[in-house]
Amino acid sequence: QLQLVESGGGLVQPGGSLRLSCAVFGGSLDDYAVGWFRQAPGKEREEVSCDGVGGDYTDYKRPVKGRFTTSRANAENTAYLQMNNLQLQDTAVYYCAIVWRAIACPETSVNKWGKGILVNVSS
Repeated sequence: QLQLVESGGGLVQPGGSLRLSCAVFGGSLDDYAVGWFRQAPGKEREEVSCDGVGGDYTDYKRPVKGRFTTSRANAENTAYLQMNNLQLQDTAVYYCAIVWRAIACPETSVNKWGKGILVNVSS
């Protein structure tokens, strides 16, 4: 059964860094685009980045461009989101999601969501 498990969240001070991991079980990460999404308190879920299948192209949304970086270790079936220079407005529950053989990650095409993990940026 296809399953995603996120880890690496927690509490961090403004300006700090965290790395989120998304481990894929029951499928091969090679076959999927990986999207990272977040939902801040009182707001709708938004896409943060999408790493197309094969990992050759990543789209970063404006609020995180230049601060967040995605990567993947296909041999370990794990994707990562490195978050640097975190700001208060980055506080949210972060979700990873996978889309079958895609180069974009629209929510309507997501095959599987992780359960989400909290990132809390606070001084």
